[in-house]
Amino acid sequence: MLHISDLTYRLGPRMLFDQASAAIPTGARTGFVGRNGTGKTTLFRMVAGDLHPESGTLQIPARMRLGQVEQEAPGGPTTLIDFVLEADKERAALLTEAETAADPNRIAEIHTRLVDIDAHAAPSRAATILQGLGFDEAAQNRALSEFSGGWRMRVALAAVLFTQPDLLLLDEPTNYLDMEGTLWLIDYLATYPATVLIISHDRDLLDAVCDHILHLDQAKLTLWRGNYESFETQRREQQAIAQKHIKKQEEQRKHLQSFVDRFRASATKASQAQSRLKMLERMKPISAIVDSQVMPFHLPSPQRALSPPIVAMDGASTGYDDRPVLTRLSLNISNDDRIGLLGSNGNGKSTFAKLVAGRMPVLAGALRKSSKMTVGFFAQHQVDELGEGLTPYAAVAERMKDGTESRIRGKCAQLGFPATKADTAVAQLSGGEKARLMMGLAAFDGPHLLILDEPTNHLDIDSRAALIEAINAYEGAIIIIAHDRYLIDACADRLWLVDGGSVKAFDGDMDDYKSLVLSRAGGGPPGRKPAKAEKAPPAERTPSPGKALHQAKKQIAALDEKIRKLTDLVTRIDAALVDPNAYSRDKNKAAQLAQQRKDLQRALETAEDEWLALTTQFEDAAE
Repeated sequence: MLHISDLTYRLGPRMLFDQASAAIPTGARTGFVGRNGTGKTTLFRMVAGDLHPESGTLQIPARMRLGQVEQEAPGGPTTLIDFVLEADKERAALLTEAETAADPNRIAEIHTRLVDIDAHAAPSRAATILQGLGFDEAAQNRALSEFSGGWRMRVALAAVLFTQPDLLLLDEPTNYLDMEGTLWLIDYLATYPATVLIISHDRDLLDAVCDHILHLDQAKLTLWRGNYESFETQRREQQAIAQKHIKKQEEQRKHLQSFVDRFRASATKASQAQSRLKMLERMKPISAIVDSQVMPFHLPSPQRALSPPIVAMDGASTGYDDRPVLTRLSLNISNDDRIGLLGSNGNGKSTFAKLVAGRMPVLAGALRKSSKMTVGFFAQHQVDELGEGLTPYAAVAERMKDGTESRIRGKCAQLGFPATKADTAVAQLSGGEKARLMMGLAAFDGPHLLILDEPTNHLDIDSRAALIEAINAYEGAIIIIAHDRYLIDACADRLWLVDGGSVKAFDGDMDDYKSLVLSRAGGGPPGRKPAKAEKAPPAERTPSPGKALHQAKKQIAALDEKIRKLTDLVTRIDAALVDPNAYSRDKNKAAQLAQQRKDLQRALETAEDEWLALTTQFEDAAE
């Protein structure tokens, strides 16, 4: 058990822990939550012995092996698989000694111990963990120096998991993972057979893995039983109870004070008044549980909707230096689509997003866009490229060249930078504030299509909830690339899979995608057999009859609505084209309308074919 008793620690003038106490049970998988900057990583450093508290104690059982990911990415000529295997110091030392040992008794002891720690199965276990985190067999045998920092951090995570420590400390472990790696890690940790303490803002991880939540708030620690959803429910209930007690206490105070005021001067009631005055003095105020306020995100919707589709691809391909990366792209994006883009890192998700945004060339096929369409693009690398001396005020002023100072500052406040915060240099902003600024600039003028590439990386849980609210209020089309399943579930109503050099609609929900990812990766925590790889793509998997009927019914209803919208748009364009003056007034617009009608008619015919095929399948399955 990890005991934290009366812990006090300051960072400069800020009090991070003020006589904080908690006891983490042995074997608990505990999510450590709190607003960014409150001291979560500092506590990890104290648990690891890198920092010492001003007062109080942290007690860890003497023989408990502690494991955490190093902050610096590993490098050098060592192969990935060898680096992970070398993380088990005892195994590596025993194997080295076995090569030179001459004493028969010592040789027997070495081999007995190697059997006890299952050393001969270690290469297979290490390979399974690396595969789950996105490294195939060829990559596992390449040198660390051949990979970027983000990929090498995955290797560092694999090494820690391989050692199976008694206390596993993970600080934002999904930050360097894609959706596939995150899903595998969640599955791995869900049955990890030792104590885990995880700092994370990933709701899906905290709900699926954790059986306790350690909450850091106002320099105090509180341990809650259950996952994050349970924690939120319990905390809201406690808030409601506290508010009722505060109200009751205020009423009691008013009643006592009224008696004192009325009878303090009365000879017969003076002693009773004095008694009630002492009661008032002894009545300690009840502390309300108050959540810190989170600034909302502002994603303005487009002023006018465009006729769908706003993007139409017909056999399009794109790539770099005339080398195709994605081919056979035949997709349409409507003006209110909510698309979650799935696929492993390196498969081309960002390439596809850049193609739609007009930042990549069309190498073959056709890609048509509405001439009036505007695109807002947010990507993590933009956050890192912000000028250190830039301020939010200067960034907004650049976009509002004719704006008065009051209007510019009003816009800054709307983006989350009120008053003097607007004049703070980017170098002094937190990662979350930088992301907020870039997101606000991307959506500044209400684009028709908003592309968000990993928008939650620097956001805490409350800020992620505010972003979800803003995305769902936004009325344009949106494409989301994220490893945060909770965000995808909450905001996307269509899933597209980037795989095998193309992009296609994914036939299923996030549960289906998780099953696909885990079946491909195999592996899992110690003691569990890896799942067999499933070769069939998701569209060819056979769901249960009940689920198939339910999915078909949902798809038919969606197609009904799509056909209705497309038919209405075709009718409206026909009405405009039959006007005898249409061509004489504006030949270009008339030609544009004719092209739009052609695109819409093609989309309508495709939707009708899909509807007919699905309806036939549904009727056959229902019989």
